[in-house]
Amino acid sequence: AAAQPEPRLPAEQPPGRWGWGRSPAARGESAGGGQKTFRTLLAVPPAATDREERGGEERFAVTDSLPPANTPSPVERGIFWSRELEEQVPPGFAAEEAAAWLSAARAARVASLERGGCGRSSNRLARLSDGSRACVRYGINPEQIQGEALSYHLAGVLGMQERLPPMALALVETRGRQWEPVREELRGSHWAEGAVVSLTRWVDNLTAVVAPAPWGTEASAGRRLQPLSAGELGGLPPSQLVELVQWSDLILFDYLTANFDRLVSNLFSLQWDPRVMRRATSNLLRAPDGGLVFMDNEAGLVHGYRLLAMWDPYNEPLLRSVCVFREGTARRVAELHRRRSAAAELRRRYRAREPLWARLGFLSERQAELLQARVDFVHRHIAHCRAQ
Repeated sequence: AAAQPEPRLPAEQPPGRWGWGRSPAARGESAGGGQKTFRTLLAVPPAATDREERGGEERFAVTDSLPPANTPSPVERGIFWSRELEEQVPPGFAAEEAAAWLSAARAARVASLERGGCGRSSNRLARLSDGSRACVRYGINPEQIQGEALSYHLAGVLGMQERLPPMALALVETRGRQWEPVREELRGSHWAEGAVVSLTRWVDNLTAVVAPAPWGTEASAGRRLQPLSAGELGGLPPSQLVELVQWSDLILFDYLTANFDRLVSNLFSLQWDPRVMRRATSNLLRAPDGGLVFMDNEAGLVHGYRLLAMWDPYNEPLLRSVCVFREGTARRVAELHRRRSAAAELRRRYRAREPLWARLGFLSERQAELLQARVDFVHRHIAHCRAQ
C-alpha cells in the first residue's frame, strides 16, 4: 500500500459522514443505542412487525417474508452465519502450511531483491533461496512493522489468521548469513543496519475487491450505512454470501485494530471522490478460490490507536453495520471480554511464535487498555444484535 500522509488530530472531531460522532467507547458510553445494523430477519414471521428503537431516533417496520421452505437459511439463531455457509468459505492459509513457510523463510537466504509489487518504494520483493518469494516491508517508522506483526498474531487469537498471508520478522544485517547474497542491493536501499523488517509470503494471482452492499452502494450514494434486508440476504447467491461471511470478520478485525488503511480510507476519500466505493478496496485482495486476503496491516493497533479521534467516526459505523457474525469469532470475543485477557493472550502468542518480538517490544499499557476496551465494545455490540 502506498504510504499515507499522517493526518493532524483535530481539537474536536466533527460527526462522521453517516451521522455518528466519536466512538461511544471513547466517550465512556455503552455500545447500545438505536442505530440500524447489518442484520437478517429471516426468523421474523411474514406478518409485519413494528418496533420502536429505544432512544427515540426512529421507528421502522419490517415486512420481509421468509424465503421458500426448501431454501436453507444463511443465518442461524438470528446473528450467526450458518454452518453450511461457513463450510463453503475458502480455507485460506492453513495453520500447518503457514508454519512450514515461516520456518523455511526464517532459515532461507535472500537470493535477490527487486523493486515493485510490494507497496511503497522502500519495500522490496525478495526471492528466497528455497525458491519462494516474499514481500519485505521496511516501515517508515518501527511502529508500522510492530503493527503488522501484532495484527497478524491478534488475527490468530481471534481465529481468523488464515485470512492473512504468513508473516515473520527479520533483522537487516548486511554481514549476516541471511542477507549476504544481496549485500550490494542493501547498500542501495537506504535501509538502516539492524532495522527490523517484515517478510510476508508472496501470493500469486490475487485480484482487486470492490466493497459489496451495503458498504459500497449506499456509501457511494452518500447515504447512511443501511442493513441488508432479509429478502436481499435470503436471495443472494452462495458466492456472495460466502464473501459476506469474510467481510464480517474483516470489519470486526479492523475495528479492533483501528486499521484505517483499508475500507475506512476509501470511506474517508468519499469527500473528494464520490465513486471511490465502486473501486478496489485498499489492502484487500481475492485469491483464485474466492477467499479474501487481508493485506498490509501496518496501520493496526499502534499507529491506528494513536489516531483514534481521526478515524473512529468511520470505523465505528462500519462495525455497527454488521450484525451477523461467525459464531467462532463471537465466541472468542466473548471469552476475551469475560477474562479481560485480550492483551495477555496477544502477548503470549506473539512471544511464543515470533523469535524477534523483543526487538520491537509489545503494546504500551495504554494501548493494551485500548485493545481490551475495543474488545468489550464489540462484545456489547454483538449482545445488542442478539437482543434485536
